[in-house]
Amino acid sequence: MDFVDRFTSGSAAQQFSPDTLFKFTDLTVPVQKHLEKVYLTLSAALLVSALGTYVNILTGLGGFVAAIGFVVFATWLTVTEPTALNLNKRYALLAGAAFSQGLTLGPLISMVLAVHPGILFTAFLATAATFACFSGAAMLSRRRSWLYLSGTLSSAMSIMLVMRLATWMFGGRAMAFQLELYGGLAVFLGYILLDTQVIIEKAYQGNKDHIRGALDLFVDFMAVFVRLLVILMQNAEKKEERRERKRR
Repeated sequence: MDFVDRFTSGSAAQQFSPDTLFKFTDLTVPVQKHLEKVYLTLSAALLVSALGTYVNILTGLGGFVAAIGFVVFATWLTVTEPTALNLNKRYALLAGAAFSQGLTLGPLISMVLAVHPGILFTAFLATAATFACFSGAAMLSRRRSWLYLSGTLSSAMSIMLVMRLATWMFGGRAMAFQLELYGGLAVFLGYILLDTQVIIEKAYQGNKDHIRGALDLFVDFMAVFVRLLVILMQNAEKKEERRERKRR
């Protein structure tokens, strides 16, 4: 998961009136039902993504084309009006984005399965538990209390993007990678809080686009999953190195 994914989803860029930031209420039943649809759609998208990963492992299909495919499908979904006539089309676009993302993750998943297969399940469970905690915290918090994170998270993403460009030109990729890995994890955890409350606020304003909400949370989930997976792999490799040193 990369910066393109975050900016493609663009949920944090939504603008609200000043009154929005000073209203705090419990979730109404219609909003709760809307959230159920969002999370059911998100679950379906994750299953489709897993299918894409499986296809990549079997066939090798993916790479740069799959990455472009995610951007195309996600952007197409974003600009398609959420009407009843477009419902099936938008489901298909979300599935296309999720499948493409799964294809791009195939090489990483293959490497994990070949070296540390147990880490994959651990990373997924950790991501699911973390996502549930942060999204649940956003739902239980006062209404709109996390919308203030929008500017901070956007600034953090911009800083990391500049750091990446700088490493391409001046070197120091190892250190920048670690900063981006852990910093990106913190940022996307913040986006889970933010995007959950954005979805809630949109629902209160009458915009109950559960497919777009699922896309935004899908981006967050996958970004956290990839970073946790890499962190766990690094820790496993360090443990193996220590064992080798002890044996010697």
